[in-house]
Amino acid sequence: MSRQDINRSGEMEVFVRAVELGGFTAAARACRMTPSAVSKLVARLEARLGARLVNRSTRKLHLTPEGSAFYERSVSILADIAEAERYASTGEQAVGPIRINTSASFGHHILAPLVSDFLALNPAVTLDISHTDAIVDLVEDRADVAIRAGPLKSSSLIARKLGFTRNVIVASPDYLKRESEPKTITDLKHHRRIGFSYARSVQGWPLFDGGETIALPITPGVQVGDGEAMRYMALSGAGLVRLATFTVRADIETGRLVPVLEDLNPGDIEEFYAVYIGQGGPLPARVRALLDFLAERVSL
Repeated sequence: MSRQDINRSGEMEVFVRAVELGGFTAAARACRMTPSAVSKLVARLEARLGARLVNRSTRKLHLTPEGSAFYERSVSILADIAEAERYASTGEQAVGPIRINTSASFGHHILAPLVSDFLALNPAVTLDISHTDAIVDLVEDRADVAIRAGPLKSSSLIARKLGFTRNVIVASPDYLKRESEPKTITDLKHHRRIGFSYARSVQGWPLFDGGETIALPITPGVQVGDGEAMRYMALSGAGLVRLATFTVRADIETGRLVPVLEDLNPGDIEEFYAVYIGQGGPLPARVRALLDFLAERVSL
């Protein structure tokens, strides 16, 4: 079979369904195929890619590292295809309200400066923006779009990637003068660390230690559910925080906050997505206009 005869998007869709539904049998029912056909499709896909994507067991599928990477890219590609089809099939004007849920830091530093330009391009649209760092149920929250970091966990959601940012540990000059600047991981353990009060995709602070990256448990002196509140606490000299660079960029440039332990910073990045519900027909023009605008204008 020639490369142009391969239905890559179809293969990706079946593979994604198998992963999200936990097995070939469930994927077969969803895709109106037989379990053996799904198994053969995945086997052909693995053979063509030259990599094992799943480790099969009698109960469920377990993704290999290559499988995890292929799954994440497949979800993104299928979302782009769906978005392109929606864009081509609907040509109505952007009219009506858009409810956006985002973290306080993203809303303050990234979204707020873009609102004026978006409304100038879409004068018939109104915005209702709510800030929370906690993960929300888009249906329950009545949100059209949520802006979040990290991979999707629900197959009913679709994401548009907005960009990525690295994280940095910072403190105020007053705090560092009072407590002394940490130079090693051991030093860091004696400082007050301000952390998030909710579960994160990576627990602890990733740092280089003896040539490898470890996740240092935070055991914070203060726990906060809002990245912007953490920033203000750092500015007031309450302790050390680890935040997305865009949250503290202006503070670093003006000297209000100082990066510490940068030689131990592994440079890990956090990807940001505009997430929306992808089921139920064409995407409203008002939501599509916002997603296209954010994908073009957001700079992290």
